Amino acid sequence: MARAKHPVSRTRSRSQPSTSAAAESTPPRGRRTTPASPRGTETQRKKHRHRPGTVALREIRHLQKTWKLLIPAAPFIRLVREISSEFSSEVSRWQAEALTALQEAAEDYLIRLFEDSMLCAIHAKRVTLMKKDWELARRLGGKGQPW
Repeated sequence: MARAKHPVSRTRSRSQPSTSAAAESTPPRGRRTTPASPRGTETQRKKHRHRPGTVALREIRHLQKTWKLLIPAAPFIRLVREISSEFSSEVSRWQAEALTALQEAAEDYLIRLFEDSMLCAIHAKRVTLMKKDWELARRLGGKGQPW
């Protein structure tokens, strides 16, 4: 005679714990699951984080390889026109090539100033760039105000 299934096993709700061997088995090897969140049954993995400074160094290497200008063109052009109008109301028009050359020169100046001031910070056994490093780099390089 065939054995009949127990009527409770067909009507068991999901809230009741299962006693089958498959439910008691561990998850497959190599997969890590976190406990279910209180909102639902979805699992969340911890987001990968790089150590501090790793991404900054990667960005520096990337920017050193590129040749494009780093300062946005439109704000730089507005600034140049604002400064030129303060000094002279006669100069109101700029050639595009002149603005590009001025922007390249400004970026080159800033990059060299960053390099020199970073060397001053490293000489002081620091990693953080400070205002006094900028001032020392400008003074040693003879850039900016006469001291």
